[in-house]
Parts: sequence; structure tokens; C-alpha cells
Amino acid sequence: MCFWRKRSCVRRRYSEFVWLRHKLQENALLMDLPKLPPGTPFFSSRNSSHVAERMKGLQQFLEAVLQRTLFLSDSRLHLFLQSELSVGRMEACSQGLTRYTIAQAILSSAHNVSHPPYGPETRDDDDDNSSSNSDCDSDCERCVGGGGRRQ
Repeated sequence: MCFWRKRSCVRRRYSEFVWLRHKLQENALLMDLPKLPPGTPFFSSRNSSHVAERMKGLQQFLEAVLQRTLFLSDSRLHLFLQSELSVGRMEACSQGLTRYTIAQAILSSAHNVSHPPYGPETRDDDDDNSSSNSDCDSDCERCVGGGGRRQ
């Protein structure tokens, strides 16, 4: 699988990074996986230094993952970086349990965020996952090139 989009910008929650790391670990049992920044029980999104530190750690995690060829073949990584799908939808799509393909999910997200392939009426926003990228265009300097994303 290749990256369909040269650059992407999606919002992801820390819990989604935890999910991604767990799924990548399942496919790379013997490979040492990059670490996520520590989950802080008293993390405050109002504290700009906490936010900046966590974003830097998540960016380093993604950059390390993208350097490992084995991980680049994982469809969940591609969906994580290039689509607006929730964790549940990414899992279902990667298992072929949706009426849309991985490529359709990615391309739809690139062309029209407000009308993904599964339709707005069936959007699975589990865990209050607001993955809108409405502010990414003005803020995309924090994206990782070649399949990047915003933390």
C-alpha cells in the first residue's frame, strides 16, 4: 500500500495513538516499537506547555513509525494518517467489513471531509472522537510530510 495523499492533516486523540501503537505491535511482535509520550493522568489541554510537549512526543512517534518499512504496509496506519475515520471505522474498514474500501475512505477524506463515503448519518463518533480538520489548513506546519497528520 502506498500513501494516496502527498500530505494530510487530521486530528487525533491520544487514545487513538494508543490504539494505533497497539495494532502496529500486533503485526510486529519481535520488532521494538517506538514509544508514545507518557499518558499523564492530570493532562490539561489548557496548559500550553503540556500540549506542546505531548504534540512533540506524538510527532516523534509518527516519524519513527514512518521510518520502518514493515509498518508502512499496515492499512490501519494509512487510515489513521489519511482519513477522518474513527477507531471503530478504521478497524472495520481494514478488515473489509465496510461498504467502502481503504482507498475510498482516504480519497473521500481528501476531497470532501463533510461527506465521507459512509455518509454523515452513519458516522461512528465513538469516544467523542471529533476528528474534524477544519482548522488544519491554517495550522498544517505541524503535519508530517508524506502522509503526515496533525496531533
